[in-house]
Amino acid sequence: MNERQTDKLLVKIAQGDKYALEELYEQTKRGVFAFLYSYLKNYESCEDVMQTVYLKIKINAEKYVPGTNGRAWILQIAKNLALDEIKKNSRTYLPDREQTYSLQNYYGVSEVMEKVLSSEEREIVILHVLWGYKHREIAAMLNCPTGTVTSKYKRSIKKLQTALKEVNA
Repeated sequence: MNERQTDKLLVKIAQGDKYALEELYEQTKRGVFAFLYSYLKNYESCEDVMQTVYLKIKINAEKYVPGTNGRAWILQIAKNLALDEIKKNSRTYLPDREQTYSLQNYYGVSEVMEKVLSSEEREIVILHVLWGYKHREIAAMLNCPTGTVTSKYKRSIKKLQTALKEVNA
């Protein structure tokens, strides 16, 4: 889904179009889930928080400024809710082994990413690979130079390649 489509759907949601919310959900659910998983590391918690993300989108759609970055707006909602969830449950989130394996089958390298990348590196990879953001857009979201994002992305990919070769050896 491109930025223009996201923008149009958010405007329609603000106008009360229920089908627009369904379409936005279908187009963004994988990316939002993967983004939440990078914070929560627990399948059930991600499912719960995802419901809240789309509820917040519906409730706050009129606050979205058309023509701005809709995907970043959605991810900011997801990030805030994930951080709230972490604060609410002071215990450390531990991935459920059974769910981790199903996630690995579903998302491919999520377990390897979890083991070898820092949370910032995972966030950069997810934003670039799953959401299609350019490095300069990610840099603006993370408040850091574009060169830093680019170098962290490249290092992260090399780490993943090395780890995946070891897993498959």
